[in-house]
Parts: sequence; structure tokens; C-alpha cells
Amino acid sequence: MDINNIIIENIDNPHELERRFRKEPEAFVKSFSYAWEQNPDSQVLAVWYERLHFKETANNEKVFLLQKDFLSMGILAILAGISTRIILHFVELQAIAPVNLVFGVLPFIAVYFVFNNTPKKNILYILASLFLISVFYLNMLPLEQKDSIILAYLHLPIFLWTLLGLAFTGNEYGIGSARLAYLKFNGEFCILYASMAISGMLLAALTMQLFGFIGMDIEEFYFKNVVLFGAAALAIVAAYLVTRNLKLAKNIAPYIAKIFSPLVLATLLVYMIMVIWVGKNPFLDRDFLLSFNGILLSVLAVTIFSIAESGTDEKKSISDYINFALIVLVLIIDSVALSAIVFRLSSYGITPNRLAVLGVNILIWANLIWIMLSYMRFLQNKTGPSTIQDATTKYLPVYGLWAAFVTFTFPLIF
Repeated sequence: MDINNIIIENIDNPHELERRFRKEPEAFVKSFSYAWEQNPDSQVLAVWYERLHFKETANNEKVFLLQKDFLSMGILAILAGISTRIILHFVELQAIAPVNLVFGVLPFIAVYFVFNNTPKKNILYILASLFLISVFYLNMLPLEQKDSIILAYLHLPIFLWTLLGLAFTGNEYGIGSARLAYLKFNGEFCILYASMAISGMLLAALTMQLFGFIGMDIEEFYFKNVVLFGAAALAIVAAYLVTRNLKLAKNIAPYIAKIFSPLVLATLLVYMIMVIWVGKNPFLDRDFLLSFNGILLSVLAVTIFSIAESGTDEKKSISDYINFALIVLVLIIDSVALSAIVFRLSSYGITPNRLAVLGVNILIWANLIWIMLSYMRFLQNKTGPSTIQDATTKYLPVYGLWAAFVTFTFPLIF
């Protein structure tokens, strides 16, 4: 008996049809058309028809979406490279500030996010207007080396980073899991971008060396027209690969977080002991205070990255205790730095730099307190890991608001 007759004869036997399909799926699919033509009114075969053809439709839609995403990524990558090269030209002419180079990359990543996860119109209007306002405002500032203007240059990328987060989360900007996904995206993006950038640097070194063998010095031309273009375009490519769930970055990121946290904790402990040993005083030494704040920001970034990659596992691990110890140590550092800044303000008066550093230290101090208390409750089995993630993600807009305040008001006030 051929399989055509088997399908028809077992039309009222779902178990046998399923068994035949699993045993000989290709033959079953090829012979199904005949059975369907002979029994067009059969509800059983109608279900099988939808089952078999729905898979084909779903796969076609998936391929189409991948092609659509890939095409949009390619166009945006090229536009980012061209824009960055044009901006560099005006920077070299000293017509605009170097910080404008961020507008050669970040807006295009934002467009990619919006294109693939279309938000409501009001979010689109907010993103477009704030990016445009930032561009015009930045280039209205005089090209001077004033402290307030330099602070605006330093805080603008942070503000744009929060706008990028709005583009990433879209309509789910208020949901903690969406913000956590954005933090994870940043960690995986940095890992992937660094990996590809190292390969690009090796290619650049090889290319310049090869041309050097024939007496041609192409270093300046190659940097301006190839390396810079590639660096900007690579950011869009990396964003595309991360959002397409590339396994490389997603598999490596948690391990890097687990490795870095204990290393940073050990390094920080040794550093603090040596600071006390040699008698360094952040209250009197301005440069040491600045380095102290640099360490604080770096360790905070590592801690947030580690929390983001820790997942939602209710079971506690050694990583949780390491993260908690790291948070406590960073909180101690921030408290010392905060005391030193208040001391310098009361002793030497208010300056834009001191006020900006004071503000960011207060924000970090409050955030660390929140995270530490959440971690304590989690380690005491009073709450789940979601409270730690909420303490991390819900505070992100506060940093963006402070960055916006410094960027848009300090040059006017000072």
C-alpha cells in the first residue's frame, strides 16, 4: 500500500498520521497534496494543510525580516561612515567641536532601533527633537576651553546614551526588563565591537605595512578615509549582530562579568590599602581626587554590567556576594570622594567642575545605597533578584537628566 492510500485510510486516525509523518516526513509532505485533493472537505486534512504550509510561510517571513534588517543595517552603516567622515572634515577646519563625532554614530543606531521596533509617534517626536536640539545647541556654543563648555562636551554623550536607551526600549521604556535588556545590549555591544575592532586594527597595520614596502605612506589617508569610516560603520554592524541574538557576545558576556567582578574587587582592595599606606589625601590633592572619581565611575560600570548579566536566577551564587562586596567598597570610595568635594567647595568656593562632580557623586551615592539595600534583602531571602535589577534600571533616567542639566545649563550659568 503506498503512502497516499495510507493517509486517506487513516484520515480518522490522528495517531497513525502523526506516526507516519514522523517516520517519513518528506514522503508524507510530498504525498499529502494527493490526499488533500481527494478529500477537500476533511477537517483533519485541513488542519494538516495549515500545519504543513504555516511552517513554510513562517520561514519565508523570517527570511524576509532578516533581509529587511540586513538591508537597513547596511544603509545605516554606510550613512554613519560618510557622516563621520564629513564631521571630521569640519573638526579639522576647527569649525565645530570634536564631540560632534558622536552625531556620526549614535543617531544612526537610534534610527536602526526605531526601524526595527517602531514606537509610538510621541516617542519618535521626542527622539527626533532632542537629537536636533542637541546638535544645534552644541554648535551654538563658542569654541572655547572654558570649564563649563568642556563639561557640556563631556556630559552630552551620556545624555545621548539615554536617548539611545529610549529608542531601544520604545513603547516599553517604563518596563524594567526592557531597560535591563538595554544594559545587556551595551555590555554585549562593547565585547563584540572590541573583538571586531581588534581585527580591523590588525588589517589596518598590515595594509599600511604592505604599502610601506613599496614606498607609499598612506597612514593619514587610510586613517581618515578607511579606519574612521569603518569604525563608525562597525558600530551599526555590531548593534545589528547583538540585536540578532549573536551567540558569541551573549555567551561570553556572563563569563566576563563573573571573571571581572572578583578581579576588580581584589584590585580595589589592594589599591585602597596602598592609598592608606602611602598617605594619599583626596581632600588636598586635586589630581588624586579626579583619579578617585575615575575609578569610582569605572567600577560602577563594571558592577552594573555584572548585575545586568547575572540574570533572574533566584538561587544565590558566589557572584552575588562578590557583587555585594564590590558595591559596599564602591560606596565607601564614593563617600570619601563626596566628603572631599564638599570640603573643597566650602574651602575654595563654587566652580563648574566642583559642582558637576558633586552632583554626579550624590547621584551615584544614592544609587549605590538603593542597590546595596536591595542586595541585602535579596541575600536575606526577603526579595528576589528583580528588586536589584529595578534599583539598577529605574535610576538610569536620573543620570540622563543630570547630564542634560549640565550640558544645557552650565554654559549659560557659568
